[in-house]
Amino acid sequence: MTVSDPIVRPASGWVLYCRPGFERDCAQEAYQRALTQGADLHIAEAQENSGYVRLSGQARPPHWGSLVFARQVLSLVAMIDPLPDRDRLTPILDALPAHPAVFSDVWLEMPDTNDGKELSAFTRRFAPLLTDALVERRRLGGRDELPRLHVFFPDKRRAWLAVADPTQSAPWPMGILRLRMPPDAPSRSALKLAEAFDMFLSAEDQQRYLHDGLRAVDLGAAPGGWTWQLLRRGLRVMAVDNGPLKGIVAEHPWVNHLRTDGFRFRPDRPVDWVVCDMVEKPSRVATLMANWLVGEHARHAMFNLKLPMKKRLEALESALNDIESIMQANGVRYRLSVKQLYHDREEVTVYLGREANPRRTRR
Repeated sequence: MTVSDPIVRPASGWVLYCRPGFERDCAQEAYQRALTQGADLHIAEAQENSGYVRLSGQARPPHWGSLVFARQVLSLVAMIDPLPDRDRLTPILDALPAHPAVFSDVWLEMPDTNDGKELSAFTRRFAPLLTDALVERRRLGGRDELPRLHVFFPDKRRAWLAVADPTQSAPWPMGILRLRMPPDAPSRSALKLAEAFDMFLSAEDQQRYLHDGLRAVDLGAAPGGWTWQLLRRGLRVMAVDNGPLKGIVAEHPWVNHLRTDGFRFRPDRPVDWVVCDMVEKPSRVATLMANWLVGEHARHAMFNLKLPMKKRLEALESALNDIESIMQANGVRYRLSVKQLYHDREEVTVYLGREANPRRTRR
């Protein structure tokens, strides 16, 4: 055997994709979830700025949406190291698990890093070869509800094979919901709110809760990216910020720009939405948003929690616990969803909504 000969090893555990720089938070959160499930897993890889995390052991992965920092969660089945320079197809085919017999699809993926981007040209060329080989072996082309095969390249020398249940995993390659920057939006923050709506609200919910004639308050509105996103969905907006608005939102007839303190402002009558992208401690923003819903100033809230450089997970859990304590103490039924979006940076995005039914959810 030479150094270039591939070594194919069966493997088990979870592969999680995350924002580079948040590997420790992603690994810690996933490990804590494994403990609550009674699973025997340990953190095997969580290198800083790698864009992925690996937990080793036997356990069924949780729903990807239930983890804040994970963009995708997969079941690892095999690892190839080193990956040959020439014939990469054969070891990947040799590493295929016996079950499922047929996959619904195959995705070739890499970390969302600069090094990972260098692999994208290779995966674009390689994908048709692998797809054709899987079809020829009758391993590809099953029903949409069948498991999906993922071939993840941590780097150019390694390939990991993983399997995903389409009902439990992110429906986008690399776990990234990609959106195009609208040319007339005042800032790129408009993409963040658009992604949040698609992440947290079903198509039916968006039709019910985001339509012409509804009213919203945008706290910390300047320069107007979130206000712009609300306008394009037909909402009238009170934009609260001492700073100036830019672009079309500055003179839009459906915008009322109020130069006042976002933490003190309350509308004279209830609105449908309050959104908030203010830079402040997560506990303060979380308490503010919970009090908006408890006080019936709004029915739905979408907001960012800016995380500290250290102890991010602890700060986040503390803020979310504050929300739950306030809502429960006031007998408010609610839905709480949290995710670090692709368009987030040192923050996470939260949806909080009053619920008419008796259930409380946190996802």
